[in-house]
Amino acid sequence: MAHKFFTTPLLRNLLLTVLLLGSAFGLGYLAERYPLQRDVTHNAANSLEPASVNVLRQLKGPVNITVYATEQDPRLGDIRKAIGDFLSLYQRYKNDFTLTFVNPETEPEKTRAAGVQFNGEMIVTHAGRSEHLTQLNESILTGTLLRLAHQRDQVLMFLEGHGERRLDGMANHDLGSLFGAKLKQNGFRLASLNLALAQDVPDNASILLLTQPQIDLLPGEIDKLKHYLDRGGNLLWLLDPGSLHGQEPLAEALNLILPPGTVIDPGAADMNAPVTWALGAAYPPHAITRNFNLITAFPEARAIAWEETSEWSPRSVVEVAPRGWISRKAPGNTPRFDKRYDTPGPLTVAVALQRSRNEREQRIVVVGNGAFLSNTFAGNGGNVDLGVSMVNWLAGEDHLIDIQPRAARDSQLSLGQTQLNVISLTFLLGLPLSLTALGIWLWWRRRS
Repeated sequence: MAHKFFTTPLLRNLLLTVLLLGSAFGLGYLAERYPLQRDVTHNAANSLEPASVNVLRQLKGPVNITVYATEQDPRLGDIRKAIGDFLSLYQRYKNDFTLTFVNPETEPEKTRAAGVQFNGEMIVTHAGRSEHLTQLNESILTGTLLRLAHQRDQVLMFLEGHGERRLDGMANHDLGSLFGAKLKQNGFRLASLNLALAQDVPDNASILLLTQPQIDLLPGEIDKLKHYLDRGGNLLWLLDPGSLHGQEPLAEALNLILPPGTVIDPGAADMNAPVTWALGAAYPPHAITRNFNLITAFPEARAIAWEETSEWSPRSVVEVAPRGWISRKAPGNTPRFDKRYDTPGPLTVAVALQRSRNEREQRIVVVGNGAFLSNTFAGNGGNVDLGVSMVNWLAGEDHLIDIQPRAARDSQLSLGQTQLNVISLTFLLGLPLSLTALGIWLWWRRRS
């Protein structure tokens, strides 16, 4: 009798119901405990770039965003929902990423106290520092988080007064439109320095940038630069082939050997580039090039060597021209290696030096090329990324080296009138007619 009871349809249905409910609750628990998401949209439009995810993982401590927005905007509609949906992408990767809304209409005093001027304006706060945002996309927000991630205010000064490349200049040979703009986006403050007027390199300079001068520096200016090095100052020195215009004492102080001539790289010709472009593709292990796998191009570079001493610890950062050489003569259309005068590769075009000075670590980067960060050539390959990594390392911000934000993705879809007509006819006419025909066919088949 008991056996018959357990095999009745009612009991089987009951057991099946319990099993289905238990499976549903179990799957719900697993989904809550171990969330798994997949973005199947075109170009991963509903996901963050890997660089943005890396920024979030590097941020220690909570990120708070306060949005000052009304419930409805006459022009933009429900901007709270749009902002919340976008910021949920960031909350997916950082649990302590909080979002707070303030209505300027019901809390005007709080809005004025925060210095908010626009509906939808946001204040991003992290580690006791904050910034206001009036526009929102991934590039802007990730760049803001990257600036807030800096451990302290960083001032990058660049020497001027001798025809050098300007870090804020827009001329072709200057460095401002890409490299300088990226540094400012990442939170560095840029300032020019004229040592003919200043008594010394200011103490608040985190890094000093030297580029190739067009006229000789005065002996007094060289003394101030040497004093800066003696104090333990960090330096980014961008050299070009030709005269150092009075900067030879700096090379001696760093124990550098700067052979005359230009690097010739036959491998560049294989990439349809001039042979006077030294291409960097493989990089010796160093913090600057950690996880860096982009090709870099150094037009008309000079090679750098050094003397081994106990004072400095030099490390090659970029090696080029494994089949190339240093040419002391002006290269023609088809340059050839001359073993009497030329030095064979591989060659170093960027070196990093470290030493302990005044109870702190002093860092120097010397690159045998300034054009690679110029407005003309900075867009080639990973030139700007490498330059920013050098600056981050010099500033002691090693944790920021490989988390540079990328440009915002283009999520717009543009369709022509013919394409719009085809889509409209398909969904408004073709699909209903197809379903109607299918229904009639099924009805006729059942009747017959």
